[in-house]
Amino acid sequence: MPSYDFDWVDAFTATKMAGNPCMVVYDAADIAVADRLRLVRETRLSECAFLIPSAKADFGVRYYLADREIPLAGHPTVATIASLVSRGLIDLSETPAHLTLEVGAGVIDIEVTGSVANPVVTMTQPAPVFGETSSAESIAQICGLPEGSIEGTPQIVSTGAGHCIAVVSSAAVLASAQLDPERLAAWQARLETTDAAHIEPFLVTLSGATPQGDTFARLMLPPPMPPEDPFTGSATGEMAAYLWHHGLIDAPSFQAEQGQLMGRPGQARVEVLGPRDAITGVRVGGPGVVLMRGTLDL
Repeated sequence: MPSYDFDWVDAFTATKMAGNPCMVVYDAADIAVADRLRLVRETRLSECAFLIPSAKADFGVRYYLADREIPLAGHPTVATIASLVSRGLIDLSETPAHLTLEVGAGVIDIEVTGSVANPVVTMTQPAPVFGETSSAESIAQICGLPEGSIEGTPQIVSTGAGHCIAVVSSAAVLASAQLDPERLAAWQARLETTDAAHIEPFLVTLSGATPQGDTFARLMLPPPMPPEDPFTGSATGEMAAYLWHHGLIDAPSFQAEQGQLMGRPGQARVEVLGPRDAITGVRVGGPGVVLMRGTLDL
């Protein structure tokens, strides 16, 4: 029976059992894709990370949802690097430490600050691709929101994954959102975007859940995934690019919050790189903490 070491890491938080949890599995190259998907469903997590060799970067990893691989994801990246730091596989004797990570979407740059006990991981997401727009009314219906509660024009933005960014009018409206999976599927079927069946709305309001925050967001998910994601790093980068590009924020650097309504608060420091009309990338960073580790027998 093959055995694999793993860490269970809470990402975008320095507090255990907050933020977004992720299982990081070591030396996982020989684990079949079907078994990777089964493990995600077994853990009931939104995603798991599987470390594999890389000829292009310092480390290689692949990320999986309950039903498919995802090419780029924020909280598994934070979890993976925090796990490697905790095991002494990344040297933090001098900070910031810089390294590269090969994910499904390619090689991304990583910066680590802080300490072994309290690492802060920042990933640089690629330049955003601004895609299809949707009516505010259609996104409001998908999310069970009243007419007029979404401001501006929702738009699909991708830095490797892709979400439809929609600005809602208040935190109270954001809290009231409820996903309608049938309306979501019908909307996805009308999209021309590649991989449209996996695009979900990412709702954000331009005020924090706490006084420290500048934005507050939610990502609700259809089956077989968990009903909601506590903190979504890739979507946070896409949201930041949308807000900066469309002139909805005054400064390109801010504090993003997500998960407070779930009792799993998470925070990220976000910085959009480049001018509004020529964004070159987005930096998304936050802490990660190992909750447990053990051996996986498959």
